[in-house]
Amino acid sequence: MSESAVEAYLDALSGQRQYSPHSVAAYRRDLLLYQAFLDARGRTAAVATAQDVREFIAGEHRKGRSATTLQRRLSAIRGFHHFLLAEGLATQHPALDLRAPKSQRRLPEVLAPEQLGQLLAKRKDDPLAVRDRAMFELMYSSGLRLAESVTLDLIDLDLGGGMVRVIGKGRKTRDVPVGRQARAALVDWLRARAELAAPGERAVFVGRGGKRLGERAVQQRLTRLARESGLDVPLHPHLLRHAFASHMLESSGDLRAVQELLGHANISTTQVYTHLDFQHLSSVYDQAHPRARRRKTPE
Repeated sequence: MSESAVEAYLDALSGQRQYSPHSVAAYRRDLLLYQAFLDARGRTAAVATAQDVREFIAGEHRKGRSATTLQRRLSAIRGFHHFLLAEGLATQHPALDLRAPKSQRRLPEVLAPEQLGQLLAKRKDDPLAVRDRAMFELMYSSGLRLAESVTLDLIDLDLGGGMVRVIGKGRKTRDVPVGRQARAALVDWLRARAELAAPGERAVFVGRGGKRLGERAVQQRLTRLARESGLDVPLHPHLLRHAFASHMLESSGDLRAVQELLGHANISTTQVYTHLDFQHLSSVYDQAHPRARRRKTPE
């Protein structure tokens, strides 16, 4: 398997399929490992067999790779062989009928509303602190992914209408509401932003140097804010999105609406949040359903 074929496939993912840079980088790592495995066997992808692919995945499993990683690696290999067939560079697809081990779906952790209030309560005049509060208020208010937050441009904000336009996975666009507190925090930040932003910079959230803020910086700032707020829980940006989803679903019960707000292509992805507060849902059921309500025992 030549590196040029791999790069051509990755270019197609990035350009035609609109895969994110993170996904393309992960696929590159997966395919380079696969290429090294085939090279050691003196084979190329054009003549690889199902047994080759099976033994590569089995070897990765023995190394302790998670089911999620194995699924992604097999997906990368499967897509690459499909590309080779389409381009006339191979005559067979060795990975077509192979399946990786299934991973257990883990329930996401969820912050309580009180914990979020504690996290977002601190107010400082420092421009970076003002930015952080606006950013985290927005992520919780609108359920934004980390990548969606750092790629926001000023033109995407409609604070008057209380909306933000988000470019999600697969370059799909969605418009989501922005809550009152997030709008107020964003107004404060846009005033302070003028002190930091470089001329012509389009990004909503910028760093100390005036350029678009990176994902790693956001993670570090959230960890720092959690520590300063006295939250004794490991905190990462995606927990704000999880909190948005679970709190919205608990309050509204509208799974389809939450799916749209999160930008999930498949409702099964959203359904994981229906299991997060089973005790609460059971309590509602016990109180509401005619055949669930307990009759009072005669005295």
